[in-house]
Amino acid sequence: MTLQRPGLRFAVAPTALGAIGVAWAERGIVQTWLHAGTQERARAQIRRAFPAAIESDGPPGIAAAIHDVAGLLSGESRDLLAVELDMHSIPEFDRRVYDLARTIPPGSTMTYGAIAKAMGEEPMRARDVGQALARNPFAPFVPCHRVVAANGQLGGYSAPGGTATKRRLLELEGADIVAMPIQEKLFDAAIRS
Repeated sequence: MTLQRPGLRFAVAPTALGAIGVAWAERGIVQTWLHAGTQERARAQIRRAFPAAIESDGPPGIAAAIHDVAGLLSGESRDLLAVELDMHSIPEFDRRVYDLARTIPPGSTMTYGAIAKAMGEEPMRARDVGQALARNPFAPFVPCHRVVAANGQLGGYSAPGGTATKRRLLELEGADIVAMPIQEKLFDAAIRS
């Protein structure tokens, strides 16, 4: 789906885990492409989503946010909570999930159920929390990789690389890693053989 938004700008930058693309408007960041791979691929993804967007270095706040993401993905402790996100088109439940997930500090995790409970929702809404995070257009400013399953597993991760990418992000932040899912164990074993 392509969207036309007046005044939309974007920038791409390298990180230790591949390029990041960031699109923003007057109210803040509109969308990110964290696992884009190359800068050219990030540009192509942004142009598909926002054909009229103009590439720019960005104002100081955006440049600082991109710099902080690069630092975070290099293993430095960075707090991205102050970065302004434009959530005006995000459904209310998802906004609440994102706002709470943003409070999880680097190196820490929270379960899907704990987020639902903290929001005042029934624990059975943990699945809804997971679905909202799977739609997250703001990674890593909304650090969905810090939200894990209650059963000692990582839970899902919809970005390229799946749970292996989620695990890598948590390791970079120094988080205590939960048990490795059986699928990931099988995948790792297949790579080693």
